[in-house]
Amino acid sequence: MKRILLFVLTLFCMEVHMELNAQTHTGTQKILIAYFSWGGNTRGIARQIQQKTGADLFEIELVRPYSTNYNTCLDEALRDQRANARPALKAHVTNMAQYDTILLGYPNWWASIPAPIASFLEEYDLSGKIIIPFCSHGGGRFGQSLTAIAKLEPRAKIGDALSVHYSGGNSLANDITAWLRKNGITER
Repeated sequence: MKRILLFVLTLFCMEVHMELNAQTHTGTQKILIAYFSWGGNTRGIARQIQQKTGADLFEIELVRPYSTNYNTCLDEALRDQRANARPALKAHVTNMAQYDTILLGYPNWWASIPAPIASFLEEYDLSGKIIIPFCSHGGGRFGQSLTAIAKLEPRAKIGDALSVHYSGGNSLANDITAWLRKNGITER
């Protein structure tokens, strides 16, 4: 009886170990950092993540960019959000199937994702992939952005998100390292 119990316990531990390894993002996982940035904060964060991981970097840009004037941009972003707009994107990921994990960066606009992020998410079927958000903000943290991402990609797994106040300050490098580690992504 003890041998059978020991055998069952060993099998259980092996299964748990295999499951944990399957959830870890090792060097065999292909990672894409996709981000939208208006003022440069999210771009700077994305570049630091890329330096730490060596992952592919893709900037989500609009065919018709938002105004460079902050107040006008806010009005345009609110207009797009209220209209549930999906603005046209300038470039596209040519082979999304090669990526297992998408680190998705964006500013918190009007307590949610910007419309270009919705355009990006609706363009691709990310079923079975892992989406790990990182969000720059001026005080609103994630707002409803994580819920919005989950609604647009219901068959993807959403990892632990990173909230960055403006450009992150002196602690950004350490915050990114801890966030990557929490999501099982190894630094290069």
